[in-house]
Amino acid sequence: MRILRHFITCYPFSCAMIVIIWVLCFCTPPSTPLDNISYIDKWEHTLMYLFTCGVIWTEYVRRHKRIDGRKLFLWAWLAPVVMSGVIELLQAYCTGGRRSGEWLDFAANATGCTLAALIGILLVRWRAK
Repeated sequence: MRILRHFITCYPFSCAMIVIIWVLCFCTPPSTPLDNISYIDKWEHTLMYLFTCGVIWTEYVRRHKRIDGRKLFLWAWLAPVVMSGVIELLQAYCTGGRRSGEWLDFAANATGCTLAALIGILLVRWRAK
């Protein structure tokens, strides 16, 4: 419980983004005219995880003077990628057909996390100068 309180107080925007992802991934999406655009869903996944991981990187870098690359790898890249895989599996097997889990969604999520990590690495190097 102490760890949860630590994360919520130290990284409030990151925690809010994670909650928003979980809610969005299990609610039924409305129909929009954008549904006719090929792979719009994949772009949404990429941007959602790019923004979320970017927020995690930014909060971590602002909060810590000494950057621990292993912690950043674990919490700002690996944890969101694993979370996205769990969400896709839950969508595939636990939503009664309302949502579908797709490997391409997982790939788009991982792409967003990776892009955020690349931008985060540049941010850390810029901050170090």
